[in-house]
Amino acid sequence: MTATEIRPFRIDIPQSDLDDLHERLRRTRWSPEIPGQGWSRGVPVEYLKELAAYWADGYDWRRQEARLNELPQFTTDIDGQTIHFAHVRSDRPDATPLLLIHDWPASFVAFLDVVEPLSRDFHLVLTNTPGVAFSGPLTGPGWSTAKIAGAFVELMARLGYDRYGVQGSGGGGWVAVEMGRQAPDHVIGVHVNGHVTFPTDDPADYDGLIDAEQERLARLQHFRDDKMGFNVIQSTRPQTLAYGLHDSPVGQLAWIVEKFKEWTDPAADRPEDAVDKDLLLTNVSLYWFTGTAGSSANLYYEAAHDPVAWAPKPRSTVPTGVALARNTDITIRRYAERDAPVTHWTEMDRGGNFLSLEQPAAYTADVRAFFASL
Repeated sequence: MTATEIRPFRIDIPQSDLDDLHERLRRTRWSPEIPGQGWSRGVPVEYLKELAAYWADGYDWRRQEARLNELPQFTTDIDGQTIHFAHVRSDRPDATPLLLIHDWPASFVAFLDVVEPLSRDFHLVLTNTPGVAFSGPLTGPGWSTAKIAGAFVELMARLGYDRYGVQGSGGGGWVAVEMGRQAPDHVIGVHVNGHVTFPTDDPADYDGLIDAEQERLARLQHFRDDKMGFNVIQSTRPQTLAYGLHDSPVGQLAWIVEKFKEWTDPAADRPEDAVDKDLLLTNVSLYWFTGTAGSSANLYYEAAHDPVAWAPKPRSTVPTGVALARNTDITIRRYAERDAPVTHWTEMDRGGNFLSLEQPAAYTADVRAFFASL
């Protein structure tokens, strides 16, 4: 085996692991709750009981595993870390290579519904971020946004792609923009959705914001004040958190499903009203079977303790497209323009952070439109 070898990969979860999961789900020690609080204090127990029961007795992992294995999958080692990805080549010989990057708490499952339509125009590389699913657990510290971006630049080089596009969802958008900074001669364009942008301390950053932008700014402040508990824990004590999530599938389920409730279209009463329930559980199952609750949480620790993470960075020169969900996103164009030249901007009436899962047709159309404009 050479240091740069790309190895075929197939998902094959042992039956003993499935049996263990089902036993643990049925033996869950349920926490009591204060009645009548809904989702205000976290995931309601009756909802979680219902979803866990379906995971144990209704959800078919083998069917989902077979669907995942329809994708040609591979692993390679970069900087001592296993990187897992699917590589789906288009029938079009002139197709543009396109790297797809998810964010936490998603995985490459987030792109399953867009593989077929996007592969008509693109050679697709669906990554699992280092530390997530079969790209984990982490083998060492230091996996900052910049290091992940560098690893993905190396991955595309190993696949023989000299010129390619990048699409990043949520936190994956930061990685995508950073790839444009690191490899502007190779990245032809960056498309992002669920993108997070911040104002600086300069009062001019707040001058002249239109009503919709003021609303996004207020949404960002509310998120900082009321929705950042997960971030505080993962960026300070990921290992302590890992013990509970690694040992309890219901704990892992609750930790992930809460974010799918908070970060999907608010018109959805339940996470599965926004995202297919089986795909949601497939995503959770990958975290569970690979034991990557802790290593995925460590990515937040790395970001919080990276001395250059929040320092000013050179503006990317790579054309950038932004898809914005009006009801959930906090992206403000002038802040995004500070990081990269925004040449494409779409505002959508439906969807949330997990756009490829929530609105796959709209996501696909916008990605196509952006790259067709370059």
